[in-house]
Amino acid sequence: MESKIGVSEQQFTGLILVSGVDSPGITEALFEALSPFAVTILDIQQVVIRGRLILTVLISLSPAHAKSIEADLEECAAKLGVDIATSFESSDQSSIAAKKSLLHVVVLSQSLKPQAINAIAAVIAQDGGNIERINRTASYPVTAIELTVSGADLATLRSALATTGSELGVDIAVSPGGLARLAKKLVVMDVDSTLIQQEVIELLAAKVGVEKEVIEITNAAMAGELDFEASLRARVALLAGASEEILEEVRSEIKLTPGARTLVKTLQKLGHEVAVVSGGFTAVIEPILAELGITNYRANNLEIVGGKLTGQVLAPIIDRAAKAQALRDFAAKTGVTLEQTIAIGDGANDLDMIAAAGLGIAFNAKPAVRAAADSSLTAPYLDSVLYLLGITREDVEAANI
Repeated sequence: MESKIGVSEQQFTGLILVSGVDSPGITEALFEALSPFAVTILDIQQVVIRGRLILTVLISLSPAHAKSIEADLEECAAKLGVDIATSFESSDQSSIAAKKSLLHVVVLSQSLKPQAINAIAAVIAQDGGNIERINRTASYPVTAIELTVSGADLATLRSALATTGSELGVDIAVSPGGLARLAKKLVVMDVDSTLIQQEVIELLAAKVGVEKEVIEITNAAMAGELDFEASLRARVALLAGASEEILEEVRSEIKLTPGARTLVKTLQKLGHEVAVVSGGFTAVIEPILAELGITNYRANNLEIVGGKLTGQVLAPIIDRAAKAQALRDFAAKTGVTLEQTIAIGDGANDLDMIAAAGLGIAFNAKPAVRAAADSSLTAPYLDSVLYLLGITREDVEAANI
């Protein structure tokens, strides 16, 4: 029967809280005690931490049965050696119904302090939000905690928590709940200092003895004295005359960022798409991408004539605008909406891509990139991105058996 407008239907409910040392059979015994009564289970939450059980059950029942249920549960608690507390009251059905427009707040830290949770909870409350649930999703190599929040605005909370995370030195991501969180994703990554630990142009420069000059040009670009294309062409010009054999030498020296392989393989096994967009060079990264099974990529092409580098870069140049366009193109190709794209990068050349994506992640990035991104990762593990997407450590390990 529908309730009258403006009148809330009341329901008599009982909240049962079980706590104590965990052992097999506790849940079975609890519900065996409830079975003789005409009750309906409305909600259940259970967690075991360091061998201690906390189990909460919300039931609807007849008020006439409350005292009998309470007595039977006290007897059950005595047999099990646990504590069982009960609370009975009439509740507005709207307070029991599932919350809508939930947000997920993921907090990552290598050393999570109570001050961080305190500050995050305060920001959520100030934005009008309420924390409905808290779960640990990973304990290594970082601690990941996920808070499910109702009543908060996505953009407002994301902005406020980005500031809080920066101040506290923890990584925080805010994403919408619902079916969108389960949708197919496209993750697009930068290469240098993101997918891999090094900067390829600097490795090449070291082979021909011009590393100092290349770093000076890079610094000038970072200072705003040169744009990316001008700095790229100036650095590559210093490689003129070098044997193409240095490309193979550099490939053998490249090291993947810790967690990179796990990130890529887990996403692929879960049915998501992975792509790469780099201001570096295809001749160096293609074998690495082939090994990882990444077929969607764009990078710059070095001109090679007679087995030697000419010092020229072939058009088109993959600059920051081209990176953003590549993300859009890959999204269209793979059938993923822009809202379901994730861009990961560390430098100014990634800013347009990060802005275009549904979720922009700054990975051990420069301050300007962290300020522009939706979320920032400071831990040196690239697979931490998985926790920001709601994927647990257990899921990761199961996907990579």
